[in-house]
Amino acid sequence: MRKRTEPVALEHEPCAASGSSSSGSAAAVLDTDCSLKRKLCLAGKGPGETRSAADADMKRALGRRKGLWFRLRKILLYVLGLYIAIPFLIKLCPGIQAKLIFLNFVRVPYFIDLKKPQDQGLNHTCNYYLQPEEDITIGVWHTVPTVWWKTAQGKDQMWYEDALASSYPIILYLHGNAGTRVATNLVRRLCERETPPDALILESPFTNIREEAKSHPFSVIYRYFPGFDWFFLDPITSSGIKFANDENVKHISCSLLILHAEDDPVVPFQLGRKLYNIAAPSQSFRDFKVQFIPFHSDLGYRHKYIYKSPELPRILREFLGNSEPEHQH
Repeated sequence: MRKRTEPVALEHEPCAASGSSSSGSAAAVLDTDCSLKRKLCLAGKGPGETRSAADADMKRALGRRKGLWFRLRKILLYVLGLYIAIPFLIKLCPGIQAKLIFLNFVRVPYFIDLKKPQDQGLNHTCNYYLQPEEDITIGVWHTVPTVWWKTAQGKDQMWYEDALASSYPIILYLHGNAGTRVATNLVRRLCERETPPDALILESPFTNIREEAKSHPFSVIYRYFPGFDWFFLDPITSSGIKFANDENVKHISCSLLILHAEDDPVVPFQLGRKLYNIAAPSQSFRDFKVQFIPFHSDLGYRHKYIYKSPELPRILREFLGNSEPEHQH
């Protein structure tokens, strides 16, 4: 009985028993047992620490996500506030909308001096200023016929003014938004004074400012905004800015050529077509030619590159060469 109980007693001895008078083998067993217990204790702390670290990482990730969402929400609120504020700003200051539509304050490239066409290699061109309406001044370039190009180099403005009295046809060729509006308004006045030009050429024209503003790319983002007409269309028309090409063409008595690209993103193609449909049956054009030339979207001329068309010189020569009354499209 004594021998059977001794191992049990030894098993429950403290670890310090390894330094007692017990045998070496028993001490080794006890050392091993104590080491295992320490390892088990140390190992038992690992999962808790791992879970704590994982929780901390998760909290940091959630914190970063919350911070990102807060910043994003703040940006969205700013954008929404600006989106809502712009209509009220335009309603109070209609002139802002005119600047956005015509972008006449933008000059690209900025360093070009439009007063000096000779700096762009146009040694046969002179810069002029017209005032078709009160408080409105527009700059134009007068280019003489090809046969005069060498003679025109170095000449002053007086020489160009005398050249206007020559027998060569006088053509007003204006483009786009403000250009076509000024052209039709000026030619209407000239026709009323019985001094019309030989022809009027409009590139990418619109019908009136209200329809152009409604079709402008800027208006796309507000097209379904509550009160769109009241906020955007009424201010620009009530401010005295008429830009009524559709009314002016009814009082013009000279040949009219309209050029428009089908892929025009600024002035929709249908507005140029509509202007032609208004002008063609007008009594003022009964003795003159009215022609509409479309340019297919595959050509990529868009709003301002019709001048690059290799067919343009031929189109102009044919249009100006035929003086008989004619309505074409």
